[in-house]
Amino acid sequence: MNTPVWDDGNWQALPGLEGQHEAEICVIGLGGSGLSAMLELLRLGRKVIGLDAGSVAGGAAGRNGGFLLAGLARFYHQTVSDHGRDLARRLYQATLEQIEHMKTETPQAIRQVGSLRIAASAEELEDCTLHLQALRADGFQAEPYEGPEGRGLLIPSDGALNPLLRCRMLARQALDKGARLFENSPALLIRGQEVQTPQGRVLCEQVLVAVDGRLEQLLPELKGRVRTARLQMLATAPVDRRYPRPVYRRWGYDYWQQLPDGRIALGGMRDAGGEAEWTMEAAPSEAVQVRLEQLLRQLGIQVPITHRWAASVAYTATGLPIAEEVRPGVWAIGAYSGTGNVVGALLGREIAWVLNGGRMPGAVWLT
Repeated sequence: MNTPVWDDGNWQALPGLEGQHEAEICVIGLGGSGLSAMLELLRLGRKVIGLDAGSVAGGAAGRNGGFLLAGLARFYHQTVSDHGRDLARRLYQATLEQIEHMKTETPQAIRQVGSLRIAASAEELEDCTLHLQALRADGFQAEPYEGPEGRGLLIPSDGALNPLLRCRMLARQALDKGARLFENSPALLIRGQEVQTPQGRVLCEQVLVAVDGRLEQLLPELKGRVRTARLQMLATAPVDRRYPRPVYRRWGYDYWQQLPDGRIALGGMRDAGGEAEWTMEAAPSEAVQVRLEQLLRQLGIQVPITHRWAASVAYTATGLPIAEEVRPGVWAIGAYSGTGNVVGALLGREIAWVLNGGRMPGAVWLT
């Protein structure tokens, strides 16, 4: 069992790449960041081909927890401490604007219901207070929270989404605008003017590698800066208990949301898996799944578990994603440290402008 709860089985598979094709830009990776880049390139009038080793959003882009969070993976006050207040504020504002952009692109996939950060200890509750104060000091929305989930803070501007539905909608939009997309076409050779797959190749002017997990495998130049980990989840049959907002708990190591039909999608416990979770293996492990099931029961949820799945994501030591030219003519974005739904889409749009020889208005990453 390794199928995410998001998969309704209604996707019509795309063909694999065969023979020789030409495009101005070849995008490797048909997840949220790659598809966002492709749509922006199409708006800019560029001819684009997109490839994926699996299916559209077959990696972490369609197998994550479905959280729509402003900011970086580290909490806002930590980002201020790590990177300075000015950069932290600009990044957070840019991700807020990206959430609004995503709502206009794929409204059916998004619920802007806010998010909760819930403390699992007195120490974490104190950190929630620092988090709250930092957000408010810079004019961002946040409120102290106490409710059935516990104590912490509420961030009204966040939300939840069906990540696989969103990516599939973006892929259909790209196809409608003239992009050529190919599934099950792993890149075996990546050069600035050529990408080779088992059955074909693309001749192009530039390449964008928009991959999160296993990024350092595809581009060995990034080894040592990027490290892949496994994130695991499970989902249940519908329950009567209501969680109106997605919940982040225990420093983000535990997280869950309730879907509109009542099912619970719950993930985390990566720390319980220890060193074994730093792996490129993307199948559920018994050790972590047992802990996830224990957490589910601690929440008082006794209904059957219907899905278990895993995905590969990449982390950096700084918490900042990769966004750079790695080889001549080959750019890379990825390594979102576990929260790439918003940042990845934003980076995809910004890098599209760079590939087009310009700068996206309001860009904060690629300036």
